[in-house]
Amino acid sequence: MILGVNIDHIAVLREARKVNDPDILEAMYIAIQAGADQITIHLREDRRHIHDNDAYRIAKLSKVPVNLECSINEEIIDIVCDIKPTRATLVPEKREEVTTEGGLDVLTYKKQITKAVQKLKNNGIDVSLFIDPDFDMIDASKETGANMIELHTGSYANIYAMLYGNLSYSHHCIKTLDLPKKELEKKLQRSLKTLKNAAKYGKKINLEVAAGHGLNYQNVIEITKIKQIQELNIGQSIIARSVFSGLDSAIKEMKQLCSQK
Repeated sequence: MILGVNIDHIAVLREARKVNDPDILEAMYIAIQAGADQITIHLREDRRHIHDNDAYRIAKLSKVPVNLECSINEEIIDIVCDIKPTRATLVPEKREEVTTEGGLDVLTYKKQITKAVQKLKNNGIDVSLFIDPDFDMIDASKETGANMIELHTGSYANIYAMLYGNLSYSHHCIKTLDLPKKELEKKLQRSLKTLKNAAKYGKKINLEVAAGHGLNYQNVIEITKIKQIQELNIGQSIIARSVFSGLDSAIKEMKQLCSQK
C-alpha cells in the first residue's frame, strides 16, 4: 500500500514563529529517504501553513510523486496548474475550520468541480476527489472525470479515538460520541463497513481508491486490510510521533504498518 506523507504540520510549526525553522524541504528529503512513496501538501486559500513557494519547490525537487490538496477556487486551480504536481486532490475548505471536516460535496458543486477537474487534466495533472464514503458521491465523482477518489476516514478515526484512545478524557472530547462502549463498538463496525463498501464500489466503477484523515498508528491496521484501497495519506499522527522519535523513525514505523498483509 502506498504511503503519502503529509508534511503540512512541519509548516504549521514554522508559521507559529514566522521563521524558516523547521525547513519544509528538509522534511521532504527526510520523508523520501525514510520510504515515503508520495509527498502530500495542502495549499489552502488562507495560506495558514504551506505557501506558494513551498509548493513550487516541493513539486520541482521531490523525487517521488507530489499530491497537492486544494480547493476548487479558480485562483487556486490556476496556481496548481502552474505548479504541476503529479496529482491534485480537490478538498472542501472553510476558513474557520481547524482541519478538513468532511468530504467534498460533489453533488452540490458538480459543475464547478467538473470544470476544475478538466482544467487540471488538460494541464497533465491527475485528479482525485476527497469525499465521504457514499455511493452517490462516488458516482458523481466518476462523472466529473476524476480518475481517483480519497475516502474521508475522519468518522472512523473519531469513533476509534473515543472508544480506544484517551480522547474522551480530554478537553477535545467529542460530545456526540460520548457513548457507552457497546454503542461505540457498533458504530465503529458500521463505519468500517461503510468504508469497505465504498472502496469496493469505487474500484468496481474503475476509480482508483485512496483513504485518509485522522489515521494513526493504532487505527490504520483495519484500513490497510481493505484491499481496494491502494494509498493512504497520513500527516498529523506521523508529525506528532516524530516529536518524540524523529521524523525518519516515525515514517518508517508507519510505512511498516501500511505494508502488513
